[in-house]
Amino acid sequence: MEKKKVVVKVGTNVMTNKDNRILGPVLKHLVEQIATLYEEDVMVVLVSSGSAIAGKEILGDVNIEDASKRRQVFSAVGQPRMMRHYYSIFHDFGMRCAQVLATKRDFSPGIHRENMINCYESLLSEGIIPIANEDDAVSVTMSMFSDNDELASLVAELIGADALIILSDTDGLYTGHPEDNDSEKLNNVQVDENVEKYVTESGKGEGEGRGGMESKIKIAKGTAAKDIPTYIANGKRRNVILDIVAGKPVGTKFTA
Repeated sequence: MEKKKVVVKVGTNVMTNKDNRILGPVLKHLVEQIATLYEEDVMVVLVSSGSAIAGKEILGDVNIEDASKRRQVFSAVGQPRMMRHYYSIFHDFGMRCAQVLATKRDFSPGIHRENMINCYESLLSEGIIPIANEDDAVSVTMSMFSDNDELASLVAELIGADALIILSDTDGLYTGHPEDNDSEKLNNVQVDENVEKYVTESGKGEGEGRGGMESKIKIAKGTAAKDIPTYIANGKRRNVILDIVAGKPVGTKFTA
């Protein structure tokens, strides 16, 4: 029997505190859930943000004025730091992980795409958890992913995932601002439902991630339309990944 495959995307807002510092316990609980699923023959591909914040945490401010060049520097410095975190935590749980950096070109039909499929399938067949991120250091601005939600969706389609879980700092999609008393969480959304009307703009600072709720809805609908159920849920909620895989009504589920 073929093992179940789930793509989990964790956003910068999930793994940082209000001072934009990376939270070790959050990463540890994330890996703990992936390790639990591994024992149940569910393979996870982790799409992890955080490299820009991880780099900025070390470098502080830099003397580069151009925003895209700053992002390249922060990401290039932060990516190995993120992998050191993950490598160490996965090792503690008796597991192995690997880094897979991609640019949009790698998903174009042809030799690049075939190469990506071979990479993921080979890693998963050996029980190794792929950790994917955009290769920010060399990505060309005009062909960058809109955010890591888009990357996660492309990976889910690439490997024929059974589900995509997008972890954010909100419990799901609400009918208004999540903190308003009269807002209700939507548990299930069909791809043809007009839920975009509920979205409010979010203001984000540098390094805090590029994807807001509007982008998440677009990606969730697009992925669900390809018969991959997609969830938006709170990454800081205890056992959120395990509960979703177990079929509990957690987060907002998008289906075709």
